[in-house]
Amino acid sequence: MELGRALLLALAFVAVASLPAVIALIFCADEIIDRVACGWAEWRERRRERRVIARLDRAVEADALTRDIDLSEFDRGDRRPLEQLATDLRRLGGQRLGGTGRPMVWHGAVVKAYDDRLRLACRALDITEHLSELDGVDQEIERVRVEGLLHAAGLSLPAARGTGRRQQHR
Repeated sequence: MELGRALLLALAFVAVASLPAVIALIFCADEIIDRVACGWAEWRERRRERRVIARLDRAVEADALTRDIDLSEFDRGDRRPLEQLATDLRRLGGQRLGGTGRPMVWHGAVVKAYDDRLRLACRALDITEHLSELDGVDQEIERVRVEGLLHAAGLSLPAARGTGRRQQHR
């Protein structure tokens, strides 16, 4: 009997000590249920996305598409960002096309710098160019061809869009 009273007293003490936790659980039950439900839904969504990506990888064979690409080329420290090359090409292209009244040495330096940036952009986008091998009219034709290919690849250049003026025939 003495043991039963001690057990009953211990249970009563645990019940009184647990009362604040039970009250907090009652007041926060909706928050706890909401967090559990949201966690469950996020887990299911992540699982569904992983399954869809795995199915797409199997269907497209993504590994076969990227197997031959050397990604270390993009991590080189001396490689200029394509956005910077595009900015340089726009600036130099505008100076090259609108450089009237400047000395020939200045114009030649601008054209050389423009061709250097064209070569770098072609290398970054894996476009074949022959600017350094040609001169004169052939080099101008190659420059127009390269500008067109860069424009088709998504690089917006003023020379590829045209200067906005109509050519005058005499």
